[in-house]
Amino acid sequence: PPPPESRCDKDMDTLSGYAVCLPNLTRLQTYRFAEHRPILCPKCGFIPFSSHISQEIKHKVCRYCMHQHLKVANGKWKRPSKYCPLDLFSGNKQRMHFALKSLLQEAQNNLKIFKNGELIYGCKDDQDSVSDWNELAHHLKPFFFPSNGLVSGPHCTRTIVKELIHVITMTLLSSTDACRAGDMKTVPGSQGRSYCEASAFNKELVRNGKHKLESSGLPRGCLLYKTLQAQRLDMLDIEGLYPLYSRVEQYLEEFPEERSTLQIDGPYNEAFYEKLLDLSTEDDGTVAFALTKVQQYRIAMTAKDCSIMIALSPCLQDECSEQRPVVLTSKSRFTFSVSVLDLDLKPYESIPHQYKLDGKIVNYYLKNVQAKDDPVMPSLFKENEDCTLVLHKV
Repeated sequence: PPPPESRCDKDMDTLSGYAVCLPNLTRLQTYRFAEHRPILCPKCGFIPFSSHISQEIKHKVCRYCMHQHLKVANGKWKRPSKYCPLDLFSGNKQRMHFALKSLLQEAQNNLKIFKNGELIYGCKDDQDSVSDWNELAHHLKPFFFPSNGLVSGPHCTRTIVKELIHVITMTLLSSTDACRAGDMKTVPGSQGRSYCEASAFNKELVRNGKHKLESSGLPRGCLLYKTLQAQRLDMLDIEGLYPLYSRVEQYLEEFPEERSTLQIDGPYNEAFYEKLLDLSTEDDGTVAFALTKVQQYRIAMTAKDCSIMIALSPCLQDECSEQRPVVLTSKSRFTFSVSVLDLDLKPYESIPHQYKLDGKIVNYYLKNVQAKDDPVMPSLFKENEDCTLVLHKV
């Protein structure tokens, strides 16, 4: 699909002499029926667990939810989204449904839906979701209710959106075997907080007197699980990673000829992959350790910014091939495929930018968001201030 307008100013290297030929993932060639395909960019699905983190808020609120506020302040978006990646990656269907509904309300370039190659739903930040959803329902009704059924009127849009969210959820939880990241060991320390305090879903639970978010966990074979495992290679957080990047930089300044030997710019082959298997976080002071963590971080950042494409095609019961998975709705059957896009490894040189951006995001959130959310009472007692409790007889 063509890039959004905000990315049309990006430079393309026309002199490199190389191009990438990729299969057409937008089509399910087995079937002659029309297709629709949601493309979503799920972002980072876990709360950092690194001991290098200097601000406690990073152990409570996810990067995406904090970054939302900075983006709105900078004018990139008009409104913050209620979408939280931790809800999508929770494996809990109720939380996943809420996350996908929130994405549909504020797509923000993280969700697009194409019908037969034509964009029918995307990031129209200037339109309200009601008119967008009505238009989307008009496009998708023949897919979900092929005989036109009894679904019409004001309930039609809500019903179709609900069916769409169900289908996307089931395909994301389905088993796939086309992703190597799923074979990697579970990253140490990955059993941290499974929810984000800023999530609208979490806040609603707290308002209703509930304080525990259910997290069912993702099936090990599904694409979200494999994506999350790759994301968790960011074991030190950018705060713990940046000094190691500086160590590698200092070494390269001294021995610039080592850049190719260390595979800083590739090739990203089997030898490169083998070097990533060391999941220890104990720093032995070597350049080898620092480089391993830097390369793992680059892969994690790539997984945090990848896109997932779901190609859906309706099929009749006797026409569905056993070779393709099928998901059911109340009135339809869909065959589907799930693919990962945007897997170009994040540049080594982008690490200083990520370090500065992380500081901006956290500082803005602390000063402009958390300060407003904090209740008035705790501010009466300053940190380290001596307080005396006086008891009177009643």
